[in-house]
Amino acid sequence: MDWHQINWLYTASGFAVGVLVGLTGVGGGSLMTPLLVLLFGVAPATAVGTDLLYAAITKSGGVVVHGLHRTIDWRIVRRLTSGSVPATALTIFALSRMGVDGHGKHGLISTMLGLALVLTAIAIVFRKVMLVRLAPAVERLGERKKLWLTVLLGAFLGIFVSISSVGAGAIGVTVLLLLYPTLPTVRVVGADIAHAVPLTLIAGMGHWYLGSVNWAILVSLIIGSLPGIMLSSHVASKVPETVLRPLLAAILAIVGVRLVV
Repeated sequence: MDWHQINWLYTASGFAVGVLVGLTGVGGGSLMTPLLVLLFGVAPATAVGTDLLYAAITKSGGVVVHGLHRTIDWRIVRRLTSGSVPATALTIFALSRMGVDGHGKHGLISTMLGLALVLTAIAIVFRKVMLVRLAPAVERLGERKKLWLTVLLGAFLGIFVSISSVGAGAIGVTVLLLLYPTLPTVRVVGADIAHAVPLTLIAGMGHWYLGSVNWAILVSLIIGSLPGIMLSSHVASKVPETVLRPLLAAILAIVGVRLVV
């Protein structure tokens, strides 16, 4: 790939998504993947595969920062990974059996992507309500049950993220905060980011093997998103979250329904 293949429209989109991710904390997959599919007409499989490697690269930087600050609960990471890695491998294998260019595969990815966006929107809007309502039931769970529920969460994310590239952030963090309410939020977020790196890397490499990764789009997005994230991090505290996050959730829900139907 040479620099003549860089598409500056993708770069501008990457910058915009980077700004929104920095302001809201919502994963780039829930914003970038539907943007590639609906606005640029990229095939769903290619959009998902490209975004997965994009996420693996960008979140690796987050792991370094959290690691230096010792804000990663590696126990949670191990539990999630023990469920997500086998589930991811099986999901990629299943997709390969469907054929890279099969209509069934593209239809499945579009449907799962739409469903993932709707669930992400619900997690954004109703996170606090869910945490309060379900907390009493979770408190009665023993440590062993929490372990297996975390493994099952990892398996769910492995399947969901491998097909749609969406869900590891908003959905994963919401469930982890519910299962581990005594942990500082920053350690839960750090664990979620650390787990997302092997998950998205394995899934992204699987999609690359299947031929559904566009490297020119990937590089174009990264060129724009990294400055966008850095810029928005400086002004995030000045933007009213009570306005921005519900608006973003509404957009994700509308796009999700559009992809499903």
